[in-house]
Amino acid sequence: MTSHPLLQAFRASKPAFGAWITLPGPFVARTAALASPHISWLVLDCEHGLTSLQPGAAETVAAVSGLGANAPSVLVRIPATGACADGSASWQIKYVLDAGARGIIIPMVSTPEQARSLVSAARFPPTGTRGFGSPFTQAAWGISALDYLEHANDSVLVLVQIETREALENIEALCAVEGLDGVFIGPYDLSLSLGVPTPNPDPHPTTEEAIQRILSVAHKAGKKCAFFCTSGEQAAKRAKEGFDMINVTSDSGAMTDGLQKSFAAAAGQSPGGTRFGY
Repeated sequence: MTSHPLLQAFRASKPAFGAWITLPGPFVARTAALASPHISWLVLDCEHGLTSLQPGAAETVAAVSGLGANAPSVLVRIPATGACADGSASWQIKYVLDAGARGIIIPMVSTPEQARSLVSAARFPPTGTRGFGSPFTQAAWGISALDYLEHANDSVLVLVQIETREALENIEALCAVEGLDGVFIGPYDLSLSLGVPTPNPDPHPTTEEAIQRILSVAHKAGKKCAFFCTSGEQAAKRAKEGFDMINVTSDSGAMTDGLQKSFAAAAGQSPGGTRFGY
């Protein structure tokens, strides 16, 4: 079976909700995967989070995949930025895809040349340049090696993050890159790049204008558009706007919020204001 929940949602044009995993260890992601039937994907954050590419991401992918075919799709955000258009990020892409990740997210991608290089590293020939030979990938997918080789190019998702002013200026060209499945808006770094305050909790009007433009261009080009939220309320709003893939919360954020509310209640106090960040 080469399909998975996020891919199914994309093909059905339904909003897909997920969570960001910043804490290390397979049991963190496995616990998150079992938390709600509404979770269709998880992202292991190897850029700003504490999970290593090897063996951390591989162990976590295996732990979630072991929950069965309907387990949330596990994607990995690699630490290399899109500026590595010379192919130097290909080893990171190879590591996480050989571990069985259902897709990759690459931060700070600003040009179509960068995007094409990254897409190529994630696809087997003749479409791309990815090498074949891991003994672990097919086990994580629950299929044979030949089935994986035959279907991986259509099943592995590649998304690039739009987080810079240059990416915004190149958004039409980025969304025209063949083989790219979608763009993922990072509202924090995009805000910093545009010289305005970061979301707290909502984006600055300048950033919001850019967000809506990216969404429109992506859909016009037939690409999926993803967005990073930090609450269920934000996620519901973005789903109504037409975003295809929406982050709802993170493991560390949800734990902090839950502890804050529980201890405030125990002390007879209100939880306090809105928490900034992930």
